[in-house]
Amino acid sequence: MRHLISLTDLTDSELRRIAHRGAELSARPTPRPTPLDGQIVGVYFAKTSTRTRTAFSSGALRLGGSLIAYGPGDLQLNTGESTEDTGRVLSGMLDVLVARTAGPEAELRGWARQNTMSVINAMTAEEHPTQALTDLTTLLRHFGRIDGLRILYAGEGNNTAAALALALTRFPGVRFDVRTPPGYGLAAPIAHRARAQAARTGAVLAERHDMNDLDGHYDVIYTTRWQTTGTSKPDPRWRDTFAPFQVTTALWETSPNAVFMHDLPAHRGEEVTAEVLDGPHSIAFAQATNKMHSAMAALEFVRTTPAPATPPARQDRTPVAAR
Repeated sequence: MRHLISLTDLTDSELRRIAHRGAELSARPTPRPTPLDGQIVGVYFAKTSTRTRTAFSSGALRLGGSLIAYGPGDLQLNTGESTEDTGRVLSGMLDVLVARTAGPEAELRGWARQNTMSVINAMTAEEHPTQALTDLTTLLRHFGRIDGLRILYAGEGNNTAAALALALTRFPGVRFDVRTPPGYGLAAPIAHRARAQAARTGAVLAERHDMNDLDGHYDVIYTTRWQTTGTSKPDPRWRDTFAPFQVTTALWETSPNAVFMHDLPAHRGEEVTAEVLDGPHSIAFAQATNKMHSAMAALEFVRTTPAPATPPARQDRTPVAAR
């Protein structure tokens, strides 16, 4: 029995193993083992979700598990029960709890203070670790590797950006360029931890608060929605601050072979233009599908002893139709 609350809880080997298992499941959709046969997975989402909730629900079912779903008003947390007490109660009935709170990570740590139920972080305020696992899976499927990739992230230094920083700096030779608006950068503890990891592995994390002097020749250009789930911005003119960070086709002038990634949902005309999101370089919707495969890998990890993963097959790049 393991938990998956933060990427910092994983060793380098465990992080690679989950990513490679996700890519393996993506490449070989059938037949699938059923390691969760007889196990019950609770799915609790206090905030909205399309991809992550569906990914873990369908993934658990494909692995042979059964589901109990909870909405934001279903648990006695709303009447003041502590997270520790809730975790103790649920652990007597569930084998896994997948939870999105968009609140502090400490809430999930409270649920994890028992020794029978695995807890998986489906997004907290600080970090979105299962999104990063999806992204690693997608990179492996497309490039066949992560080591040495050059990745540009443009937009808010939110929980997705935090998870990417904590994940990508574990891979040798990766350059992760983060361009965030002033006042919306990576949280200092996240940046500090990621830079320490980069110093150990030979990766590079570089953050600036403008879109000038881009190095170009990127393998991946990545963005997220500007209004992160569960948050609001105090500055009424924040859109003006974010406008220079929109991902447009101009970014491909010096990176003609780069692919585009987005954790979705996307707002065309805000963080990304329709020409990019729906264009030939976009793998955003293949990335979304891979969320199920990486969710399955995460579920296997917390409940089983993982078998050695085989090298992933590359995923063909095809134009993405408008959704």
